[in-house]
Amino acid sequence: MNRRAPRRTARCEDLGLTKGEYGRLAKLDTPQKIQRFLNATPSNHELDGETLYSVREVLKNKRAHCMEGAFLAAAALWIHGEKPLMVHLDCDLSDYPHAIVVFRRGRCWGAISKTNGAPLRFRDPIYRSIRELAMSYFHEYFDKRGRKTLRSYSIAYDMRRFDPGHWVTNGKDCWEVHDKLAALRHFPLVTKRQERLLMRRDTFERQISKLVQYPRPEKLPEKLPAKGSARKLKKP
Repeated sequence: MNRRAPRRTARCEDLGLTKGEYGRLAKLDTPQKIQRFLNATPSNHELDGETLYSVREVLKNKRAHCMEGAFLAAAALWIHGEKPLMVHLDCDLSDYPHAIVVFRRGRCWGAISKTNGAPLRFRDPIYRSIRELAMSYFHEYFDKRGRKTLRSYSIAYDMRRFDPGHWVTNGKDCWEVHDKLAALRHFPLVTKRQERLLMRRDTFERQISKLVQYPRPEKLPEKLPAKGSARKLKKP
């Protein structure tokens, strides 16, 4: 982690990006523009094995999954003087965690979110707390059997506490940052008693959820998959 007091606004040299890379992020001067950029970025289906791209690699490869997109969103907010706050959403063992970048307008919170499906996307800044914001993802967060799986959310973590070299320019292996975010203090969204009362999503809802923006392409047969990781990232 970076022990120096972080700058409120990140300069090109603070992030270690080239002028071209920095310029692309500098154009994203609102959360809405950041979200539109992520929506237009194809999904990273990890055809050659699991990745965790830095911001530079997302710009280079023009694809991202949830946490890779969150890295880019955090960097873009920082460039424009907003705190790059990451929230880790965790679930039970049957599903994958997710990552969002939160921002504040007045007293209310919103979120930027990279996802390949429809439900887990942008949240307008209308939520009075991080918990209320996290709860807005609860109903849509479910596994293949229709079980609602979201269980907790983390504190909003300031990404300026990490050295930018670990998540902005690090390449394809940002797992150390991922592990520290996953290990943050989390707060439960439902009690054990409430879990037993949860209704599964019905067949129609599950069918609708299969709609994705970027279908998974077929893997080229001559390429061998890289050795994977045991870590899980939500890629709906």
